[in-house]
Amino acid sequence: MTAPQKRQMQFGALMVVLAEMLWLPQAGILAASLGAMTAGRTPDLFLTAGAVLGLGLLRAVLGMIAARQSEMAADAIIAQGRAELLMRAEKRAPGADLPSSAETAALLVDKLAMMRAYLLRWQAARARVMVVPLLIMAVTFPVSWAAGLILMISGPLIPVFMALIGMAAKDASARQMDEISNLNSLLVDRLAALIDIRLLGAQDAMLEDFSTRADRLRVKTMQVLRIAFLSSAVLELFAALGVAMMAVYIGFTLLGQLDFGSWGQALQPAEGIWLLLLAPAFFQPLRDLAAAWHDRVAAQSVAAELIGDEDRQLPTMPGQGGRATPITGDIHLRNLIQRGRAYPDLDIAAGESVAITGPTGSGKTTLLLTLAGILPASGALRIGDRTIDEDAADGWRESLALIPQHVHFLDASLRWNLTLGADFDDSSLAEALRIAQAEHIPARLPQGLDTILGEQGGGVSGGEARRLTIARAALWNRPHVLADEPTADLDDHTARAIIAGLLAMHARGASVIVATHDPRLIEAMDRRVDVTP
Repeated sequence: MTAPQKRQMQFGALMVVLAEMLWLPQAGILAASLGAMTAGRTPDLFLTAGAVLGLGLLRAVLGMIAARQSEMAADAIIAQGRAELLMRAEKRAPGADLPSSAETAALLVDKLAMMRAYLLRWQAARARVMVVPLLIMAVTFPVSWAAGLILMISGPLIPVFMALIGMAAKDASARQMDEISNLNSLLVDRLAALIDIRLLGAQDAMLEDFSTRADRLRVKTMQVLRIAFLSSAVLELFAALGVAMMAVYIGFTLLGQLDFGSWGQALQPAEGIWLLLLAPAFFQPLRDLAAAWHDRVAAQSVAAELIGDEDRQLPTMPGQGGRATPITGDIHLRNLIQRGRAYPDLDIAAGESVAITGPTGSGKTTLLLTLAGILPASGALRIGDRTIDEDAADGWRESLALIPQHVHFLDASLRWNLTLGADFDDSSLAEALRIAQAEHIPARLPQGLDTILGEQGGGVSGGEARRLTIARAALWNRPHVLADEPTADLDDHTARAIIAGLLAMHARGASVIVATHDPRLIEAMDRRVDVTP
């Protein structure tokens, strides 16, 4: 929460408190008028009505201002939380210990939204509890010490029971949040595997699994609601008992059945009516705080997740992620230690092709991502005479093309996925597709280059997806090309087309560095570098 947002919340809370405080003179005017009527006098009804309506209108205006300020601050705080969470997610380097996309999405969309009720209700209710009940007790005791004693005894019972119930509510809310994350993870996993599920005829099993997990979330949610409803009923009972005791005491006192509690003189009707009107106002902030307590418990669970996400010691990508002047030249890597593994020193000349080889799990992909400036390097990575650090990482990435093993597309047209919004003419696109031996792909798609691809590349096979990434690399004509297992899991024809595309870019002068097991691709490179576990 920034300082301006905090000031907005405080200002909103102040307006709420002022609006509540205006009930004291408003109730006093009503009580004085009714007291005069019980004594046989006729009050000035127009003056009384004008004063009451004027104060009521002022209370309404203050309430509207408070609501507006609180809503603006709450929306800004949630937006800031989402922006910071997205920024951390974007900056984090790839790794197996990253939070799942479903977990991040649940926190971004569902859970952060739960903080809005807390920000709108809890802050204002807490401010009212800190001022209004104490103020009402302060004006009640001089009129009747017995009435003040009733408020002083019955009032604190509500926060005490609220705290006791809140302990159980916190655990139930945490379990609900965990179940929301689990259900989101299940949904994302099943959507990613939807084609395979349909091919295997496992739709019924998937739906049954969803039904079971949804029912589990329903149970967790009802546990939270059960505590909320039970606690609200108990707290309403105590508030009703407090108001009832006040009404019984004042009623019997005005009837002359009780003769104590009013500082040596009889309690006047106007004073009794005023105290009766103030009694509900005394308990209302406490009741509102109790109602907002569960919003606070849910917000605490979300805040704990946000703090846990912020405190995760995960590697972040060097640089700022913006456009920069390209940095190119020979590649020099020295004294690299990544995730507890030492890597050999590397010297790769500009325009050279190199195959990084080694058994599965030896760290070929990690080395490739380090060379790409995506994983932070514990050693020294130099391009030419420039050390790649926070200031130079963006410029280095500007000069290379990365072809990952698992291809993801943007939810946009094939043309946009190749050009990334840059201005390339059709002849350049055709040449890039020719180099990647991918001319047939747009030809068979319904709308050609303007066909919309989903994130999973709907309508494009795995081998075709890799050819398209090679076409994109050829289109941008970067001086360095890095590819991670580009021929893995492909048939012989497609693998040879991928190799031909990489060699075509090498022939145009690009450095080509591949992590691979494929002996054909290893043989096609100028040399190989072995990485041992």
